[in-house]
Amino acid sequence: MNDTLHFPPATGIGSLPGTDAREAAKAATGSFEDFPHLPELPARGPGADMIGRTAGLLVELYARVEPSGWRIGDRPGRDTRRARSWLGEDLDVLEEFTQGYEGLLKVQAVGPWTLAAALELRNGEAALSDPGACRDLAASLAEGLRLHLEEVRRRVPGARLVLQLDEPSLTAVLRGQVKTASGYRTHRAVDRQTVEGTLRDVVGVHDGGPVVVHSCAADVPFALLRRTGVAGISFDFSLLTERDDEAIGEAVEGGTRLFAGVVPGADAPLSDPAGSVMGVRTLWRRLGLRPGLLPEAVTVTPACGLAGASPGYARSAYAHCVRAARSLADNPE
Repeated sequence: MNDTLHFPPATGIGSLPGTDAREAAKAATGSFEDFPHLPELPARGPGADMIGRTAGLLVELYARVEPSGWRIGDRPGRDTRRARSWLGEDLDVLEEFTQGYEGLLKVQAVGPWTLAAALELRNGEAALSDPGACRDLAASLAEGLRLHLEEVRRRVPGARLVLQLDEPSLTAVLRGQVKTASGYRTHRAVDRQTVEGTLRDVVGVHDGGPVVVHSCAADVPFALLRRTGVAGISFDFSLLTERDDEAIGEAVEGGTRLFAGVVPGADAPLSDPAGSVMGVRTLWRRLGLRPGLLPEAVTVTPACGLAGASPGYARSAYAHCVRAARSLADNPE
């Protein structure tokens, strides 16, 4: 799969500022003509946030908003209905803006481990505290994603779908750093093989289609993610250290696409496009990789979602990603 797929040079992560679905779809489809994505607008409120939106996709599991966060419940309530309604609105608008589109189209959802760290059980503790709950949650998510991908395919029949799983809590889950409800302790680390196996199952739901895992946390477990069969890994480039060099070199040589988040996710002065990808070129030299491989191996993105940015900055950041990617392709050295 990785060998035959040619990812375009730039795309967005997912979230955008504001509450206007049409403006968001215009930004995502207009900025990335060959790799648009389904926007997310958390500013609309609970159910439009990434946890709420993904909770709305679950099959035979429901969640509602409590003062402490999202909690699993017995039946679909107004929070589930609201999440599904907003997703439906976003899909309607995306469908309108992608009439006749043929190419890669990215949709995002929270991955099983970040979901397990964020969703509470009835006792107020994270689902992460209960291995059985984690299994049920992953199975429900997998089925929900399968149906969601089917729905998007029906609406945009010419597109080849890319599924992005957002896993910002993955490293904390592996290290036992997710806090308990009291805040005084942490949940024990989940066995790496269990984490890997669950991710592999959820990745496998996009049968034959490319899956990218995104994390804007430090110490992304590149080797573990590659073993789950993902086509790409999306990360905040500024958080890389030389400890990551070997894993990144192996990923590139194994055909895993790097989604390098080089453009700040919140309002900041933007350097010239070549300056934004200078660190990527430096990494390439350090790893001794062939410069001509750069455009074949790297997609340029913002460092994280842009929900906290101003609308003007978000548009500029998207345009900047496209220009930075062009700079990388034109001058790989």
